[in-house]
Amino acid sequence: MEQKQYSNKWQKRFDFYDKHGAPNTPEFKTALKTASFGQRLLINMNFFAFFFGLIYFLILGLWKKGLVLLGVSLGIAILVTIIDGLTGWSFPDGVYNGLSVGISAMWAMLANYNYYLKETKGLDGWNPLEGMRMV
Repeated sequence: MEQKQYSNKWQKRFDFYDKHGAPNTPEFKTALKTASFGQRLLINMNFFAFFFGLIYFLILGLWKKGLVLLGVSLGIAILVTIIDGLTGWSFPDGVYNGLSVGISAMWAMLANYNYYLKETKGLDGWNPLEGMRMV
């Protein structure tokens, strides 16, 4: 079976995760603090996932995690709509914009490590926080 070729960006991300571990480890956090701003963005954020969310997760083959994150995103939207309906007043537009950016950031911050786990460790479950034990 032929080995998959990754772009330079993905190779840098994978090397960083191989060397420093999961995003919640002290080694990862220390290494990230010493990295340049551009390197921190490369490791922590995925701009395609920020703008395209579920579509990008589907392209990467992360459909299970994408569906879970879609459910979380829809759940937040439904909750805000219910609160609007029950209280009779609407949140200011800034709140909706902030929620939209926050949800997009969630997609962007989870894409890289989840793709790394799928491609290198074979972990392709439903949990988008897989391998990132929150302590």
